Amino acid sequence: MSASLSALIRRTGWLVGLPGVAVILGVAVPLVTPPLEARLDAEAAAIVRETARAGTEPWLRATARGRDLVVFGEAPDAVSRDTTLARLAALPGLRRIEGSLGLVETAAPFVWTATRTGPDRIALTGNRPAEIGPLALADRLTPSLAPGTRLDDDARAAYGAPAEFAQAAAEAISALKALQPGARVELSGTRLSVRGEAISTEDEARLRASLATPPTGFTLGTIEILPANVPDFAFGLARAPGGAITLTGHVVSEAARASLRARATEIAEGAGILDETRTARGLDPAIDPAGLAGFALRLVALLQEGGVAFARGAVSVTGVALDGQAVDEIAALLRDGRPSGVAAGPVRLETRPLKPYRVQLRREADSVTLGGHLPDAATRERILAALRPKFFRERIVDRSRLADGAPEGLTGALDQGIATLAVLARGEIRIADRALTLTGDSLYAESARRIESDLPRALPAGWQGSAAIAVPGVGTAPDAKACATRFTALDPGRAMTFVPGSAILTAAFYPLLDSVAAWAKACPTGRIAVTGHTDPAGAPPAPKPAVETAVDSTASVEPPKDAKAPAKADTKAKPATGTSAKAATKTPSKKPSAKADIPSEPEPDLPRQRALALVEYLLQAGLPPDRVAADPAAQSRPPAEGIGLALRP
Repeated sequence: MSASLSALIRRTGWLVGLPGVAVILGVAVPLVTPPLEARLDAEAAAIVRETARAGTEPWLRATARGRDLVVFGEAPDAVSRDTTLARLAALPGLRRIEGSLGLVETAAPFVWTATRTGPDRIALTGNRPAEIGPLALADRLTPSLAPGTRLDDDARAAYGAPAEFAQAAAEAISALKALQPGARVELSGTRLSVRGEAISTEDEARLRASLATPPTGFTLGTIEILPANVPDFAFGLARAPGGAITLTGHVVSEAARASLRARATEIAEGAGILDETRTARGLDPAIDPAGLAGFALRLVALLQEGGVAFARGAVSVTGVALDGQAVDEIAALLRDGRPSGVAAGPVRLETRPLKPYRVQLRREADSVTLGGHLPDAATRERILAALRPKFFRERIVDRSRLADGAPEGLTGALDQGIATLAVLARGEIRIADRALTLTGDSLYAESARRIESDLPRALPAGWQGSAAIAVPGVGTAPDAKACATRFTALDPGRAMTFVPGSAILTAAFYPLLDSVAAWAKACPTGRIAVTGHTDPAGAPPAPKPAVETAVDSTASVEPPKDAKAPAKADTKAKPATGTSAKAATKTPSKKPSAKADIPSEPEPDLPRQRALALVEYLLQAGLPPDRVAADPAAQSRPPAEGIGLALRP
């Protein structure tokens, strides 16, 4: 072997052993690392457990990865953090510590956020109350989650959470079940905000219903719920025989729903509406939502009963037309008045006599509007001629239609209604067959009473009439029957009793007595009788009535006869002129005076004292003396029944 070859072997011969070393390491590391990792985990876990304060979770989290420890958490103070890190660093076999430990601080505002990151995953970020550990918070939130949902809690412990945080967080995270991935709920201070896209129209309806009552102690912040996208955007208006309108299907927004409801209410003319619509997306972008809704409302206004439906891009109409001319008007609207992008669907209409036959007259600040139906053009002209001289300052608006079936005496009833309406500041007449109803405001109470009394008698034979006239600024008292019903509703639900042996009111009486006083103000002719109650057997004896008063005052209570006057008052007292102090204090003659001969009034018994205490309170609350009194016919009630309050004639 040459010298150069020998030198090369000496320099590179160690490479020959590398494969063997690799084999040794490949066998040794898998054998050695798991036990080392398990030992580090166990020793770190002991330190983790010691960071828990009484009744709380450990603030430290530590996980071994080979010879390394990954830590996270928020220490209550710097000393605890540094001490814990030093103990971890001293563990045998540890190579390094990864991660960081923060300090619990006060968050202002305290913000906690839950974001739906996937169909079955929710990420928690922001602040978590330092008093609630991650596991405890997860336990409280789990019942509000969909089954199988996983929580990824990256929130940091902080002070400053609202007292009702845990319950509010559970209610907030429940909202995510109705929303698509990407949705977010946030608690910022005491405000709840929700943002996201609804999964379905049903989910959005349930979510909005739940948000109508925010979590206890919280108010609503920003609520941005994007409606669900539906493949079959449709809606309908159905009119019942009495005129009520039901709204069904979809609307594009809450604002569109509010506008639709308002306009449908006008068309229903007091018959009411039922809103069953739900917000959704999916309407053809070429169709104007407001124009489509207005078109459908114009059609349903021309129906006595039936429906207008929009589905698959077309509008259809079925039912009973308002009158003969309405059939042609509906046909014209479907032919010439459709919004862009809307097709004409099937039309199935019939006609029948109006039932009931309706007429309306409404007086407002600057106009008088005639609506409903009239039998012919001549009647219309007669009514307009009667309106013009009586309402010459107002604009006369004629929205009436012509139809057969008017009740006998219609023109006479309208003439009387117009004459009455002319003396009101504002009012409305509604006629349905042979019934006339007048409502409005009068400037004078006496005029209002006269109209209410005279109008029914002034109508044609066979007609019924009623009037309800208010006087602005003057309340109208309910009738005797209504007052009696209100008085019965004042029942507290349990017996109201005095303390045994006492006739002094306690705080428990005040809500009931204040309600009675409010009732008396609303019903100025009602009169009340008050009855006290006896004490249970074995109760302590009643004190002297001179000390017991219904009012917490001693101004009207005389001192006992043997009480001594204050010394200061004695020094200032002067005897009568021409007498000495000794004479002034001389024992009076034993001869009875005329006053002494009159027998004193007997002291009232305890139940009557109690009745008088109640009467005194109601008098001070404003009831006149002639409207409240202790009931002379009923001296007492059993203790189980408590005090008695009854109407008296």
